[in-house]
Amino acid sequence: MRFLFVGDSMTIGRAGDFTWRFRMWQHLAASFGGPFRIVGPRTEVYDTFANAPVSSTYGDPAFPPKAHKHLAGWGEGWLHMAPLIRETVTATRPDVLLVSLGLIDLGFYTDATQTARNARHFIAEARAANPHIRAVLLPVIPNIRAETDPAFAAECDHFNELLAKAVADLDAPASPVLLASHPTAYDIHTDTYDGTHPGPTGEHKLAAAFADAMHQAWGVGARYESHASPVTA
Repeated sequence: MRFLFVGDSMTIGRAGDFTWRFRMWQHLAASFGGPFRIVGPRTEVYDTFANAPVSSTYGDPAFPPKAHKHLAGWGEGWLHMAPLIRETVTATRPDVLLVSLGLIDLGFYTDATQTARNARHFIAEARAANPHIRAVLLPVIPNIRAETDPAFAAECDHFNELLAKAVADLDAPASPVLLASHPTAYDIHTDTYDGTHPGPTGEHKLAAAFADAMHQAWGVGARYESHASPVTA
């Protein structure tokens, strides 16, 4: 089974981060029970000094370069990924998309309604390349801005409602779409380093949200908690 991570700055990570992609790779290596591969057109993490995704320095050197692959970008959202996903699926042939997008859209580019349209377009484009693609979508986790900006908080909530409706509308036996649960006990004050981007505990909780959704719905792997401590760096 081939997995493609799709996301924004929370997914690509900074130079020196472990990333939740690494936590998921660890989990799959421990629990999948068969061959799997991480695929994608990009491998780098974001270098804040260069202000560009040019670093190959992950937090754990045991993370093998072949598993660094992804389709994630600092400042990129559904708006940016929808035009790329068809060619990416064609080129890298993933079976499962693990998608964490939306916060950057709502913060800078599009309102909840348009963001939801872009999410639907993304799924349609992925299916155009592979009619049997599977996808797990993570709801938007409101960041620290939502604590002082009620309008932004409302847009996050509205988008999550629209995303849940999109998943219900688009889920199909030949190409299932799952909505992962909000990460259990996720606290932006302790699970992120700046109110948005995950630190080690947040990375584990994001990976767990995807892993548990796949295990519960499809029997893929095992429950995340049985393979990784949520407090291990």
